[in-house]
Amino acid sequence: MKKILVVGSLNMDLVTELNRTPKVGETTIGGNIVKIPGGKGANQCAAMARLGADVSMIGRVGKDEYGDILIDTLKEFGAKTDGIKKDEKVDTGLAFIMVNADGDNSIVVIPGANFSLVKEDISRDMVEECDFVVAQFETPLEIVKEVFRISKELGKKNVLNPAPAKEIDDEMISLVDILVPNETELEILTAIKINGMDDIDRGAKALLDKGVEEVIVTLGKDGSKYYSKDKTIKVDGKVVKAVDTTAAGDSYIGGLIYSLSKGMEIEEAMNYATMVSALTVTKKGAQSSLPSAKEIKDYFNL
Repeated sequence: MKKILVVGSLNMDLVTELNRTPKVGETTIGGNIVKIPGGKGANQCAAMARLGADVSMIGRVGKDEYGDILIDTLKEFGAKTDGIKKDEKVDTGLAFIMVNADGDNSIVVIPGANFSLVKEDISRDMVEECDFVVAQFETPLEIVKEVFRISKELGKKNVLNPAPAKEIDDEMISLVDILVPNETELEILTAIKINGMDDIDRGAKALLDKGVEEVIVTLGKDGSKYYSKDKTIKVDGKVVKAVDTTAAGDSYIGGLIYSLSKGMEIEEAMNYATMVSALTVTKKGAQSSLPSAKEIKDYFNL
């Protein structure tokens, strides 16, 4: 099995349930606050580790109770956490999450120590030891660029989940081997208005033309679609009863890169990632909802 390095965010998620998401200017009553380990980077790392991947993480937390919980949780899943530093001056990142009765979520992220990550935190040895480097945008952009530059130099494969969505320059694009946006992120990356599959196809082609080797657009309940210069693959979604969509995208990334690290072909890896994401949304929370390989096998009768 190939090794994976995740560079990204660690947040404590503060989750409340409510009947419906409030409109602008509206006040509604929520339920109790539940504290659940999260952060896009940590979620993706946890998803891989929960499935049995050989995965390490680089990131920052505060020197506080939440930071200790986040590190301990990743260790319990089986991830290597030596690359996670404790910041002396800044608190651990937080995410405030509202989940409505349909299982859809709205999230506000307070970056905290995640935005204190510096280039010196990037261990060249850790990059050299891995085969895949996975990153997102809940840490400073220059940090993502730095680790991808080192990774490219060392011949590793760079995987970018461009979330939260933002415009990125051509240098960032040129450093990416596998780009995994959702439809909203694809629209922001390409400035192409997404109103259907034809627009998604155009957006993905635009990214390939800029130098990305492979693009996988996640389509929610409709599955995902893969693009390269040579082929296009569509994988349908799995029908499940969604309880909470938190970490759906992160678990897809986790399932995808775990599968690729095991040597699966891309269509098989996408199908497995779809199962991981589908099972994730049947439970509440971020890392608390991530399935094991055995749960995937049992649920989908593999």
